[in-house]
Amino acid sequence: MNIDEHQKPAISESLSLVSGIRAAMQLTPTKIAITDSDSTRTYSELITRIDRVSMGFLEQMDLTSQVHAAIVAGNSIEYVEVIAGASQAGVPLATINPQLSAAEITAICDDALAQVLFTDLHNAERLLACTFASVKKIIVLGEDFESWISSSSGGGSLPEVSADDVFTIPYTSGTTGRPKGVLVSHRSRIMTFHGMAAEYGCYTSEDRFLAIAPLCHGAGLAFALASLFFGGYVQLINRFDAETVLRILHEDNITGVFMVPTHFHKIFALTPETLRQYQGTELGSIISNAAPLPHATKERILEYFGDDLLHETYGSTEASIVSNLRPEDQRRKQNCVGLPFDTNLISLRNEQGEECGPDEPGELFSSSPYLFNGYWNNPDETEAAFNAGWVTVGDIARRDADGYLYIIDRKKDMVLSGGINIYPREIETVLEQHAAIAEAAVIGVPDDKWGERLKAFVVPCDGEQIIPDQLAAFVETLLAKYKVPREYQAIKELPRNAGGKLLKAALREMT
Repeated sequence: MNIDEHQKPAISESLSLVSGIRAAMQLTPTKIAITDSDSTRTYSELITRIDRVSMGFLEQMDLTSQVHAAIVAGNSIEYVEVIAGASQAGVPLATINPQLSAAEITAICDDALAQVLFTDLHNAERLLACTFASVKKIIVLGEDFESWISSSSGGGSLPEVSADDVFTIPYTSGTTGRPKGVLVSHRSRIMTFHGMAAEYGCYTSEDRFLAIAPLCHGAGLAFALASLFFGGYVQLINRFDAETVLRILHEDNITGVFMVPTHFHKIFALTPETLRQYQGTELGSIISNAAPLPHATKERILEYFGDDLLHETYGSTEASIVSNLRPEDQRRKQNCVGLPFDTNLISLRNEQGEECGPDEPGELFSSSPYLFNGYWNNPDETEAAFNAGWVTVGDIARRDADGYLYIIDRKKDMVLSGGINIYPREIETVLEQHAAIAEAAVIGVPDDKWGERLKAFVVPCDGEQIIPDQLAAFVETLLAKYKVPREYQAIKELPRNAGGKLLKAALREMT
């Protein structure tokens, strides 16, 4: 297959990221595709550079299907070019969180058998000092990267890549153990893009998407790349600043944005004058994911941005998007993650493997074209995740009589106290209804009498003081007495990973 004329996709079924970008380039080659704080690319420029990255892999590196590459960097156009170029060359790329320590990054690179590592200037010094077992070459985005792609031909034969081959290998956060490499296929990503376009309404060639979340995170990458796949415009931000984001949304005709709850909390912590200054946007869709939105925060989003924009999405790296709560349901279905996402089948099963009835808690399984291929080099964990074509990540949910889903908790976060199963998320939702509490997280701590007892970590609203007895009395008005935490610890902010996911392991270390 020859790409000199930019005519043919790299994947025969056209289920590839680059096939969509190439189609957009053919329609509007001079249209601006993507910008960051430093650079801009038209679709023609973007495809030319992606092709050079692909040929750089193929001409200069001895890479096979069992040898991968990795990237540790902040958001940038070059990050997208590396992702797309690697995928077209059939090279699975491990997307590693740059917030990890050098030791953690080294372990992931070695686990992934990454021969080449891409990084940025911010992370280069510490990674160049690391001793890797597998990495043979480190390429720093900037002059080093430009020299590397300039030395490739930009044209030549590309391998035939199957839609079921691995696209990227994001690593789980490791909150319950050693991080696992999630094998995400080309099929999974592209089918997810089509589902997103059908559901969110902000992924046409006319749309303008603001990409805030880290590209190393599965959702952050998918929500940005979908815009390019359908020929839209993407504006990348590398570091979140609440006022800057509001200004861009107000001034730059952005029609779609993905934000996690932490982003909203920072926005609404701005002064009333700043919020008034930037109110009013062209947004058609706001997508939230990674953690539940406290109801008080949701009300502020609806009041400030409008009540016809917000989608609250539930999913996982392994299963992609599983469900979505649409704008019209935000107030009438509280603490809900909506209906199954496009082409998704949902099964809630009790401990005997039987289907649960309405409002009966059960482990959530999903089956869709979006499912991952398994965990890299980890057959035991892969076998545990799959059940006859269904995938679970251990979340417990219930389904109401209308078919709407409610995530109760992670199976591994369940607390067993006095022989009774307690789901912390139910208690957290109640605590977040208290006027003094912005966010809450509940864990089980060892107890000689009960086995485990409940402890709550709470983030106070500005100027509020935490009085444990008052909080306990408040919870007891809404929940059974055995669900009431007897310990409360005020904390400035809850620990989260780059994608906004709560890290309960970090809370357990604080006890």
